[in-house]
Amino acid sequence: MKKSFLPLVLSVGLVGTLIVPQSGFALTASQRIEQELKQLKQTKAAVEQKVNDTEKQLNQVATEKQQTEKDIDTLLAQIDTTNQSLNELNDKVENVSTSLQENAVQLEEAEGRIVSRDQLLRSRVRLMYMNGVVSYADVLLSSTSFSDFLDRLEALRSIVNQDKEILEANKRDRDTIAVKQVEIEKQLTEVKNLYAQTTAIKADLVVKEKEKEVRIASLSEKEKELHEISEEVEKQLLKVASQEAAKQKALKEAKAAEAAKKTGKASAPVYTYGGGKFGYPLPKVVNMSSDFGTRKDPFTGRSSTHNGIDFPSPAGTSILAAEDGVVIVASWWSGYGNTVIIDHGKGVWTLYGHIRNDGIVVQKGDTVKRGQKVAEVGSTGRSTGNHLHFEVRINESPVDPKPYLR
Repeated sequence: MKKSFLPLVLSVGLVGTLIVPQSGFALTASQRIEQELKQLKQTKAAVEQKVNDTEKQLNQVATEKQQTEKDIDTLLAQIDTTNQSLNELNDKVENVSTSLQENAVQLEEAEGRIVSRDQLLRSRVRLMYMNGVVSYADVLLSSTSFSDFLDRLEALRSIVNQDKEILEANKRDRDTIAVKQVEIEKQLTEVKNLYAQTTAIKADLVVKEKEKEVRIASLSEKEKELHEISEEVEKQLLKVASQEAAKQKALKEAKAAEAAKKTGKASAPVYTYGGGKFGYPLPKVVNMSSDFGTRKDPFTGRSSTHNGIDFPSPAGTSILAAEDGVVIVASWWSGYGNTVIIDHGKGVWTLYGHIRNDGIVVQKGDTVKRGQKVAEVGSTGRSTGNHLHFEVRINESPVDPKPYLR
């Protein structure tokens, strides 16, 4: 569509300029030119509508792209958080693994103690079996004296207490083993579940991140196509403006010739640039904020061509005509915002962009003098702050303005 629309519009406009009704043979030269200018205006209106539509689409794509980039930033933050959680879980797994090893050693030691105590108890039972069962009463009654009785009683108490402690210690160790085993199994199950959940969440976020990256790539491609359309449309606008400027010049010459024919006085010459330096387009010299040539686009971040030079100035600062000439554009001009273009003759134009709303003080067709106020600084169109975007164009093509100002 972008390849077929513009030539069609331009062809219609150009054919329109060639169509002259039968009554046109009776028209004066100025009337015929005015008719052709009317046709050009219709062509220009159609192309300007295409420019506006393209700008709207570009703005929409830029908005979607910014939102998608914000979504990716959010996803990346979530992935970072998830990775931190994974690291914490890995630390927890490592700690539990260490704890398991320590508990395994403790379990082995407890089991070893139980085995030793069981062997001691079994050896005692075996001894009692081999020597016959001896009651505590027999031991006490076989004492030879009261002192021997007390010694035997104390020994029996020690044996009983020792056996009791062995049994109680075994019970504690067995209880500890049972509790530790349940606790460790529970911890391991919990950590495994958390690890699986977090890994699943991370995988989901990575998939979403890839989807957003694909979305941005698609939007970037669409943005590139729209920029190509916008550049093509701007070329057509310049071509129509050039034709219109030529017709305006021809109209002035025709009217002057008609007036001279009636009055017998010579007509005033039409402005033609005679060379030399231009006047500075602002009341005072300021430092450039952006030079002519390749630069990083402040909106897309991509490398792009900057067709002029930028002069940062407060909103409302007067913009001055760089040279005598005729105003051929005094309206909104695509990404330039409110714009004034002055034709100085011999294919030399100057362009003044990003003018504030209601800041244009001349009209198309006005004749202006060097240093005359034509507009006021603003930040309309594709602009990030108040400044004058100044261009010099030779036969419609932008050239470095600096040599013309120095």
